[in-house]
Amino acid sequence: MEAIMTHPVNRTILLFDIERYSDRDDVEQAYLRRMLYDIADRTLAAAGVEETKRLRADRGDSVMELIDADASPIALLRSLLTEAPAQLRTVNRMASSSAQIRLRSVLATGFVAIDGQGGWVGSDLNHACRLLDAKLLRAALRERTDDFALCVSESIHQGIVRHGHPGIAPEEFHPVTLESKNGPLGAWLHGPLPKTAPPDAAPTADPAPGQDAAAPAAREPAGAQAPAAGPASQGPGATFHFSGGTPSFGGSLVAGDQHGVSGGTVHGDVHLGGTDQGGTR
Repeated sequence: MEAIMTHPVNRTILLFDIERYSDRDDVEQAYLRRMLYDIADRTLAAAGVEETKRLRADRGDSVMELIDADASPIALLRSLLTEAPAQLRTVNRMASSSAQIRLRSVLATGFVAIDGQGGWVGSDLNHACRLLDAKLLRAALRERTDDFALCVSESIHQGIVRHGHPGIAPEEFHPVTLESKNGPLGAWLHGPLPKTAPPDAAPTADPAPGQDAAAPAAREPAGAQAPAAGPASQGPGATFHFSGGTPSFGGSLVAGDQHGVSGGTVHGDVHLGGTDQGGTR
């Protein structure tokens, strides 16, 4: 029988992944999974996300949540920035060194469909999973003293972060570009960038204050004249003034002391010596 797939619907996508999960034995892995579920539940509850508005998929060392679009992504992001780190600190204070849990997380939005076997399908979900697995996010967590690293998608940054809602500081997010098999993938890392960028990613220059990161840099209009340079300090010898025209120099120009202007073209009228610019001397 042919599997029936639902129509794609817009969802908020939340992903968590445990660092160094496969390095633990079976008992420790079982404990870490319980802690992961508990932290995810408490984070979503603090954001006011009801259980009826979320679907969960278990991936062993990670968990994926699909959240209804009418649940506030602002409240969810705020909870990720406060509640998730607080829960991690509480858990790790009581845990042995071998049972410490450190998490990578991704928050994204996009269209996701559910197939006849209950699987989730959608390119936006694929992008979120690639962010979660990115070497840059792994490096960021590895270099931090705290136990949590968060990356958000371009859509979350454009729709939420850059507007500076209470509890969400836009200056704490930094643009990064990740290389994927489908081409460059833009995202925003919360907190400091890793000191050494891994080969699959590169930090992107932060936009100037008030400038939309998605907007191209301002360009000078075609044919615009560059501002005139101020007077240069003058030593003994010739003085040159350029005020239009297109004179060219090759070899050396001699006027008093010898001043070489070679291998190039100098634009502007040329006045040699003195300060009178009434005519060409």
